[in-house]
Amino acid sequence: MQWIKIFSHPDDALNKVKPGTTQLLIVHQKRICLARVGDTFFAIDDKCSHNGESLSKGKINYLGEVVCPWHGYRFQLKTGRESNERSHDLETYPIQQDETGFYIGL
Repeated sequence: MQWIKIFSHPDDALNKVKPGTTQLLIVHQKRICLARVGDTFFAIDDKCSHNGESLSKGKINYLGEVVCPWHGYRFQLKTGRESNERSHDLETYPIQQDETGFYIGL
């Protein structure tokens, strides 16, 4: 696994990604949906496995799932699992932060 710095400091992530929102990241030509629930960050494939819509355009629901804006498929941010087992699960990526930056593992 390779750790890629996506923010210079953990505070940058806190300031740019507000609680309950998502942001599209493109890391090594890979589209990743970065989501924040409270002060916890999750990274998941950005492409909905049902019909290909960008999950970073979706919303985070009260269950901590990202909801696809096209057809409402819900993916668990922690595991990438499609909540109703109607579509393939998505890959998730670990997040690590320390005083030197905010990193995603690929």
